[in-house]
Amino acid sequence: MITVTLYYKGTDGRARSFAEEMEASGIAERIRKEPGNLRYQYFQPLDDPETVLLIDSWTDQAAIDAHHASPMMAQLATLREKYDLHMTAERFVREDIGTDQQFIRK
Repeated sequence: MITVTLYYKGTDGRARSFAEEMEASGIAERIRKEPGNLRYQYFQPLDDPETVLLIDSWTDQAAIDAHHASPMMAQLATLREKYDLHMTAERFVREDIGTDQQFIRK
């Protein structure tokens, strides 16, 4: 599994408005239904109302590549421009948590 975290930063509540439009327009739901998508979910940090975090998880790189080639990417780019958002990203590849399991409360 590959997870990409994207931090959308804006001003005057634009990052949240972007996430709300992604949900209301159905784009987010269509992404969730793409083959290989495991998670596509927005969050907002309690200490930063001008940032929205997207957690975007995929089964593998081929699924990400297909998503990047989809028509939805143009829609995403248009909305990012509309809300004048700037982004930073981090990429994580899942591995077994091993001995850390003892610290996870289920």
